[in-house]
Amino acid sequence: MKKLLYISFIFVVFSSCSDFQKALKSEDISKKFEMGTSLFEEGKWNKANRLFAQIVPQYRGKPQAEKLMYMYSMTFYNMEDYYVAAYQFERFETSYPNSEKVEEASFLGAKSAYMLSPKYSKEQKETIQASERLQLFINKYPDSESLPEANQMVKELDIKLERKAFEIAKQYNLITDYPASIKSCENFILEFPGSTYREATFYVRFDSAYKLAVNSVEQKKEERVKDAIKYFEAYKKAYPNAENIQLASEMHKELTDIQNQFNTKS
Repeated sequence: MKKLLYISFIFVVFSSCSDFQKALKSEDISKKFEMGTSLFEEGKWNKANRLFAQIVPQYRGKPQAEKLMYMYSMTFYNMEDYYVAAYQFERFETSYPNSEKVEEASFLGAKSAYMLSPKYSKEQKETIQASERLQLFINKYPDSESLPEANQMVKELDIKLERKAFEIAKQYNLITDYPASIKSCENFILEFPGSTYREATFYVRFDSAYKLAVNSVEQKKEERVKDAIKYFEAYKKAYPNAENIQLASEMHKELTDIQNQFNTKS
């Protein structure tokens, strides 16, 4: 009995493969559409995609084109080819703005873009694009069932961009480009007022200003000391119980001693 079932299974598999190969080589686009749809419904994304790719141009402008383009886009998404999925869903949105699938296409296109976002240490072009695309979806479909997931993805992308911006400011500090670090910190504070990295950014800004001041040439030192003290005061006012406040206070004392020396000279 088991042997009979196994033989039947092998027969079905080979028959299915044979039918697919026939459809693939056929000149009949309706046969490809039918077989592709059947494979799509069975979750055989790769095979369905191969058939759809052959007939997409021929169906342009026909009644079945909308369904075909939706399924074609979905095959890329389910195969995790997010670059092409993002592009195809965008095409679907543009081509069929009144489709009942357009909201889903808009969301999945934005989610595909989100899936392309790299880790924070890399160039964040895709992250920015994904965030913009998700925001467009949120604005266009404020009552969508997918809104919570879209908002969560935007939040994750924002955190990644914050981390990237903070790490850049910190890196400038590490390579002793203190003016660039200070500028990056100031941009960060303005751009991400509610960031979890805000306190650390205040400290990095002060630390960069301190190092710039104490290592400065004599003719620039007085002004730079004054600026560093200003950054310390801003840090202490915003975060009086900060983790690094004790260390910062010691650095501040050194700065005030230098400032007093200048005052004595004048």
